[in-house]
Amino acid sequence: MTAFILVAGAHTGGWVWDEVAAGLSAAGAQAYAVTLTGMDGEERRQGAAGVELATHVEELVRFVDGVEAPDVVLVGHCYGIHPVRGAADRRPGRIARIVHVDVGIPRDGDPALALVPDEAVRERLVRLAGDDGGDGDGDGSMPPPGPGEWQRWGSADGLSEEALARLAERAVPQPLATLTRPLRLTGAASELPTTGILCTANGSSIAVVEAMVGMGDPAFQALADPHVSFFELTTGHWPMLSAPRELVEALLLAAAGEGHRVGAEVRERPAHLRPFLMDVKERPRERTGRVDLHLPDAQGPRPAVLFVHGGPVHAAARPTPRDWPAFVGYGQYVAGLGAVGATVDHGLHDLTAFGRAADDVAEAVELVRADPRVDGDRVALWFLSAGGLLAADWLRTPPPWLRCVAASYPVLAPLPGWGLSGDRFRPVSAVRGAGRLPIVLTRVGLERPEIAVTVEEFVAAADDCEAAVEVIDLPRGHHGFETADPTAASRDAVERAVRSVLGHLGEQPQAY
Repeated sequence: MTAFILVAGAHTGGWVWDEVAAGLSAAGAQAYAVTLTGMDGEERRQGAAGVELATHVEELVRFVDGVEAPDVVLVGHCYGIHPVRGAADRRPGRIARIVHVDVGIPRDGDPALALVPDEAVRERLVRLAGDDGGDGDGDGSMPPPGPGEWQRWGSADGLSEEALARLAERAVPQPLATLTRPLRLTGAASELPTTGILCTANGSSIAVVEAMVGMGDPAFQALADPHVSFFELTTGHWPMLSAPRELVEALLLAAAGEGHRVGAEVRERPAHLRPFLMDVKERPRERTGRVDLHLPDAQGPRPAVLFVHGGPVHAAARPTPRDWPAFVGYGQYVAGLGAVGATVDHGLHDLTAFGRAADDVAEAVELVRADPRVDGDRVALWFLSAGGLLAADWLRTPPPWLRCVAASYPVLAPLPGWGLSGDRFRPVSAVRGAGRLPIVLTRVGLERPEIAVTVEEFVAAADDCEAAVEVIDLPRGHHGFETADPTAASRDAVERAVRSVLGHLGEQPQAY
């Protein structure tokens, strides 16, 4: 018989699993919903003195030791994955599988606050830890989210008003040291079978995992191992409350070894490293710092198009984006039509680095405009994928030399779980300042739902403020279609978008 040990996230206890535990028991499994020390109402009144992450790890180890079932599946949600990984590291021989419910994989030395998505919450935790003597000891605790604040911990999509009220009513302060103290791992559990249950409304999906593995980030390569599987649930960050039956089904299938595997082909030849969909003539290419210039045959200062990649792309990934076939292809194609095609490697190496990436793009713009072969008063910026968030700075107050902004399969508002607060990286808001600046948007019909929503929000906002948006639709196109979908329709979409952008630059494209 399989025993599921269910460990809840921050501010909650075993009660959050009630429906899931009942469903697992009805299916013939054992189910134990754990309320860790300091996380129930009685201990709430007594304070959080002495409770830290190691306390919860030790408690969970004792719980595992007391379960007699031959197969133990440890299930961690949100913060709960930290004591789960810690206990599995101590008792690897007792654990049949670890299940991550809408949460990443912490590494040795990571505090739980490293996986908190909202930047403001992370900063508050650091500040509270400092106020408490620098390490979260004593009676320090993190107050539970107030009404309307649960979204800071993850998408509340799918939660009924009753479920949200239940969260608010039963939530307790989280002992601060459970979030700020580092998780200590020996690596003993690194080869245990692992399943990720991804909640798509919170911005995670199998497609996202495959993209991360394909980008070459060493931290994600283990996700392509055969012992790692995945399920998707179309709900937000609390599936035990919003989709309990679906979560029960996924847990039972995970325990049976089922689930999607990320294939070896994703590592060997990911979609973004496949050939560009068009044959382009080779043009001179010059590299200065982070920027490459693809140069036309035409004489005199020429208009320029700067292509901005998405990400995050790990700093160690090779090749870097400006050497990816799509960006080389775009640069060479634009140069073949008489303009300067520019590409940039910016610093969006993780989701906390949008500010750095924006600075790198601004620096690249100045470098391109200062080049004597470029007409600095005729420049277009073209943003792709998550690079679309970087368009906000330029849409909000367009400079006079910016003649056009283009975006292909862009992310146009921060996705749930990305932790970007404020409006700086929200093109859906910034477009209201764009005036009559031409915007060329290439929209793919087979986009990931969480991204498609941001595009539709942007189009609606643009319509509302009468922004000058031209939409080029590719109904059968996927994200990254320039290398993923080498079809006649895809080639036509690229050609239409490029010629539109060059037209806004006042350039009649040369025959290719």
